[in-house]
Parts: sequence; C-alpha cells; structure tokens
Amino acid sequence: MEQSTLLELLLISWGVITAVLVLLLIYRGTLASKEDDQIFIGDAEQHHARDNDVIIAKMTRLTRPIVALSVISGLLLLTSAGIWVYRGLAGT
Repeated sequence: MEQSTLLELLLISWGVITAVLVLLLIYRGTLASKEDDQIFIGDAEQHHARDNDVIIAKMTRLTRPIVALSVISGLLLLTSAGIWVYRGLAGT
C-alpha cells in the first residue's frame, strides 16, 4: 500500500474514532448532569432512587468503551505522526 494512501486511511480512521469518542463523552456528560450526588429518600420518593441507579449504571457501562476509544485514538494519532515524520525524513 502506498504510504500516502496509508496515511490518509489512518487519519480518516482517527477522525471517525475520535468523533465517536467525543459523542460518548458528551452523552456521559449529559447523564452526569442528571445524576444526584445525594438523595434523601422517603417511601414516597423511591422512584427517584431507582432513576438515579439507572443513570449510574449507564455511566458505569460507558467507562470501558470510552477508555478503549481513547487508547485507539491515541495509537492512530501516534502512528499517523510517525509515518508523517518518516516520510519527511526519507524525502518521499
């Protein structure tokens, strides 16, 4: 595969992965804004506790994909930068 095509493919992949990562971070931020840090619960307010538990569970499930996408995004960016520097030093 030609190096310029490889570099373009890596940069496009990085852009897509990073865009998905940003969307997940925005979604997690909106969930966090709905979460209550402290709830005083009486018998009549039990549904608020269940709603808060659902929000916390969703935020917990998002942690692994966010970490994985962050690592992949970083690796793609570093690989693209390495190829770009190599091409510059090799003079191609």
